Amino acid sequence: MRNKAQSETLEVNRLTPSSGFIREEESLWRRFSRQWEYQSMVLPSILFIIVFSYIPMWGVLLAFKEYNLFKGFVESNWVGMTHFRMFFESPEFWGIMRNTICISLLKLAIGFPAPIILALMLNEVGNMAFKRIVQTVTYIPHFISWVVVSGLVFSMLAVDNGTVNEVLVKFSLLDEPVNWMSIPEYFWGILVSVGVWKEIGFGSIVYLAAITGIDPALYEASALDGADRFKQIFLVTLPGISPVIFIFLILGVGNILNAGFEDIMMLTKNLNNGILMPVAEVIDTYVYQMGINNQRYSYATAAGLFKSILSIILLLLANTIARRLGKASLW
Repeated sequence: MRNKAQSETLEVNRLTPSSGFIREEESLWRRFSRQWEYQSMVLPSILFIIVFSYIPMWGVLLAFKEYNLFKGFVESNWVGMTHFRMFFESPEFWGIMRNTICISLLKLAIGFPAPIILALMLNEVGNMAFKRIVQTVTYIPHFISWVVVSGLVFSMLAVDNGTVNEVLVKFSLLDEPVNWMSIPEYFWGILVSVGVWKEIGFGSIVYLAAITGIDPALYEASALDGADRFKQIFLVTLPGISPVIFIFLILGVGNILNAGFEDIMMLTKNLNNGILMPVAEVIDTYVYQMGINNQRYSYATAAGLFKSILSIILLLLANTIARRLGKASLW
């Protein structure tokens, strides 16, 4: 009886996480069967990704073929890296890369910290009614279509009866109205500013949620040490949400070549504004022009694949650097 009781005790200790013994790993199928209700909720998302993300990846083979509409995808002739060389040697290549990188860096430098700053400011607001109003007003633009947003921008920046021109002229900051949307030097600033206005509120929701997860005792301890509210932001709040910040920063670096498509399309009136195209043409809009407008499907696929490969490399590099620095990483 004593030996039997000892063996049962050892078995319990071996399976108890609080003990010094290692818990046996549960098989994948056993875990799935035990959590089948929750796992089944994920299946539609997995099927969606497989159908709309993984299966269409066969289409990247088009970049290595000379697609012929009559021969079809399978029978079209292989041309190897021809389309990639044509893209690299095209006279538009360096201009497109300059616009893509510069616009993306501006969006990252201004658009990335903007929701963090807004979340920190809202966290310091004591009036809950005012806080809810500001949150609502700032995240509503995220749900407005770029078609509507571009219409608002053109209306506000119009030469005749445009709000911006009228205000600047009235305060003697301008002698006469300016056609803002026809001056290439102003396009990047307008594009980035509108993008920040549209997404700042929605992006701050994640950081506000992360701030609420910080232990209030940390604020009390810092206050006892003499830290005021401003110092607590740098000593408690920012370190507390730093994992979330680094995760989004890694994703932002991975998307650095996604300079925008809908916003540029709408603000250049579907790429018909020839004055702005030297500063507005990016990889995504170039792929659209070559593939849809010029029907050069293989060439457009090669340009898009080039952007995707660079994005993957940047994502891996950013994640590796963050992991080696001991910061939060994706894997």
